[in-house]
Amino acid sequence: MTTTTSIVLPGKAGRQRSFRALEPTGFGVVLRWLWLGLAAVLSFFPFYAMVVLSLKPGAVVELPGSLLPWNLSFDSYAQVLSGQNLLMWLLNTMIYAVVSVVAVLFFSALAGYAFAKKRFAGKEVMFWSFLAMVMVPFHVTLIPTFILMANLGAVNTYWGLILPTLANAQAVFLMRQFIQGLPDELFEAARIDGAGELRMFLGLVLPLCKPILATLGVFVFLWHWNDFLWPLIVAKSSSMWTLTVGIASLQQQSVPLSVMLAGSVVALVPIFFAYLIAQRYVQEGVTGTGIKG
Repeated sequence: MTTTTSIVLPGKAGRQRSFRALEPTGFGVVLRWLWLGLAAVLSFFPFYAMVVLSLKPGAVVELPGSLLPWNLSFDSYAQVLSGQNLLMWLLNTMIYAVVSVVAVLFFSALAGYAFAKKRFAGKEVMFWSFLAMVMVPFHVTLIPTFILMANLGAVNTYWGLILPTLANAQAVFLMRQFIQGLPDELFEAARIDGAGELRMFLGLVLPLCKPILATLGVFVFLWHWNDFLWPLIVAKSSSMWTLTVGIASLQQQSVPLSVMLAGSVVALVPIFFAYLIAQRYVQEGVTGTGIKG
């Protein structure tokens, strides 16, 4: 089915031209929704399987019968929350992720503001040199970073977990791209009103950067929440393990599959709520950053 849409284009004669805008037919709409529904089911299925299997302690996994949602029990969750160190691992992961998010957002906003709106010698060279860190794999710097943390006495400590992750080149780049799109007139008006740099940063830059800060906050939270290699290396005792390291250790203890999956579900809940809280800013932050610069 086709429809005709009239669009008025500016010109000397101001003539009206008609363009034919093709719209999907009824069959096309149904086909599109079928594809979207199939994609949604395929994306959701691993989470569904994880939750259902975690609610069947002691049961032999037989597909597809084990995926049917009946004969469910919360015994695995009770075992995880009482018999394991899950709550301690959860607290460690929460401290690691939340403190890192706050610090990364603050420092990347400062750096992005300087690179976007300030003029100083070597700014471009410094920015692109810092951005080149993205091309350096973390594994290359892993041993020197660990040696540095060991010399500082930071092994098996919270700040040893957090400190090496604060220099985030991707976060600085996104903040710089977003702040570049802010009108210079706002900053000039603030200077005329007598605002200092700190006041402009706290009262002008940060409020205007809420969309990109929320987007970055979700991404940085996910990066740290799911981080495995660095916590595995720097946390020597089980009391400092994060959830990823702790759940991986369960595989070596002959723990039932349902208990491991229950721990994974518990680890997933904070990520879900973090995105749920910030979701209204995520799309605006991503699209806004991509077109500015």
